[in-house]
Amino acid sequence: MTARPPDVPTLKVSDVRLRFGGVVALDGPSFTIEPGQIVGLIGPNGAGKTTLFNCISRLYEPDSGQIAFGGTDLLALSADGVADAGIARTFQNIGLFPTISVLDNILTGAYSRTRAGFVATALGLPRTRREEAGERDEAWALLESMNLAHVGREPAGNLPYGTLKRVELARALMQRPRLLMLDEPANGLIHEEVLELAETVRRLRDERGFSVLLVEHHMAMVMSISDRVVVLNFGQKVTEGEPAEVAAHPEVIEAYLGGAA
Repeated sequence: MTARPPDVPTLKVSDVRLRFGGVVALDGPSFTIEPGQIVGLIGPNGAGKTTLFNCISRLYEPDSGQIAFGGTDLLALSADGVADAGIARTFQNIGLFPTISVLDNILTGAYSRTRAGFVATALGLPRTRREEAGERDEAWALLESMNLAHVGREPAGNLPYGTLKRVELARALMQRPRLLMLDEPANGLIHEEVLELAETVRRLRDERGFSVLLVEHHMAMVMSISDRVVVLNFGQKVTEGEPAEVAAHPEVIEAYLGGAA
């Protein structure tokens, strides 16, 4: 049975600002992700996409603004607290453990929601063994749903890059996220792998009911799966809306292709 988050709050980003010395990285962008939406966050290099991503996941501390997940003030939480709130993320660069199996890599994603303490785990108490067995069953089911079961016992370091991207996604899903944040998941993938990944993300969203914030340079993927698209440039929000209207927006065309276009 598919594990679904118990409820999916709205993510609200309001007037977030951040400077690095004299450089304005974020200059007040605001947007909302409604429950179950896929929202694409796009813009040229240096637009502030990953910086905003890192503010939401609490790797960066903004100078001002608000980021709320339902009734939870994310800026009052640590990065661990954000994970506990039901927000999972992937990174541009794969952060898997190459020497352990795919299954064990995926099981690390369940760490933030396991209840057994260190002593209980070390002693192998019955409730710990039951919890571990349940997590392994869920991880195998996730591998099956993502067509990865055949590599479940393989060391992650033996696998091709495109497969590792799906393993990283599976690890994030083991957190049972209410919001899944994907930071350039198509980076380094060939065309066919991008199409497969896009379909996988959309299917998992439909099955599991979580929301998605997608930072991605691959426009075909963003436009094909996003319900709404937010565009940043120089740390400011240029526009937002449905994919077709955003793609036709003159400021978006200029930001990506230049004034002559």
